[in-house]
Amino acid sequence: MKVYVVGGAVRDELLGLPVGEKDYVVVGSTPEEMVAKGFKPVGKDFPVFLHPTTHEEYALARTERKSGRGYKGFTVFASPEVTLEEDLRRRDLTINAIAKAEDGTLTDPFGGKNDLQAGLLRHVSEAFAEDPVRILRVARFAARFNFKVHEKTSELMRSMVDSGETDHLVPERVWQEFSKGLLEKHTERLFEVLKESGLQQAFFPELKVPKALSGSLRVRFAQLAWPLQEGEAEALASRLRAPNDVRELSSLAARNREPLQAARRPEELLDLLKRADAFRRPERFAELLEVARLSVNLDTAALEQALRAAASVDAGAIAAKAPSPAAIPALIDKARLAAIRG
Repeated sequence: MKVYVVGGAVRDELLGLPVGEKDYVVVGSTPEEMVAKGFKPVGKDFPVFLHPTTHEEYALARTERKSGRGYKGFTVFASPEVTLEEDLRRRDLTINAIAKAEDGTLTDPFGGKNDLQAGLLRHVSEAFAEDPVRILRVARFAARFNFKVHEKTSELMRSMVDSGETDHLVPERVWQEFSKGLLEKHTERLFEVLKESGLQQAFFPELKVPKALSGSLRVRFAQLAWPLQEGEAEALASRLRAPNDVRELSSLAARNREPLQAARRPEELLDLLKRADAFRRPERFAELLEVARLSVNLDTAALEQALRAAASVDAGAIAAKAPSPAAIPALIDKARLAAIRG
């Protein structure tokens, strides 16, 4: 039984980056032996175990064989006879197919270390084409490291899209990888790779991609939705199974794009504040303004001042003195307009 650190931890260490969670592969063992050593089995599709003390994941060396469409269409084979190189061969990119032994020795059968030095994303084997999620992973790593994609890997990804293999992508998996890519440093590379592969046209045809994105995930996604019609923004978020908070801000941005840029008079400013639900949800309105600043370099000072002024009105006191419940909204609006006018 031999244990190796594999994947991202080895890659990041070689790049001189902070190492987060470590993944381990165990060669020459069985589920029974792992349990006997105190490991807790947690894997459903293949043998994965939690270390009895550190609770880190240890997976038995395995091979995978394509048995159907999509990312779940695999038959997994785990056995003490599976070698380390066979386990590494099933991985997506050479930079993720490097193993480190307990004594620090590296096993790098596919030239991952050289590709790291060259800033290159290259698939390990033709088995890459069996999992369409890997196109999104390549785009994400391009956005993280600003690496180039090897010509043969680009060709392979285009063929995957053309063959219809990507038609079987599950929306939740697409969002998982796409959202991670949106948070990377070089977001322009994310979309360059998706466009080169043909996946952007297939999955995100409505997107007019900015050169770069910044801010939180909600703000970044809303920047993508900024040029769209509200219906397009809602359809995009729904198709990707985006979380509700992401959907809300992206729809809000698309719906209020023009009012945000046009509002000047106090009446227009108050109407916008009400439309955007700024009084009840000021934090979300602040994010909306951030989206506007990042998308079109909008000066939002007047909107921020209008909100501060209007929010200073004591709506409760006005309601208490109103002659009737029906009169309350108009009285509050009148007071808020006066506050905005100063």
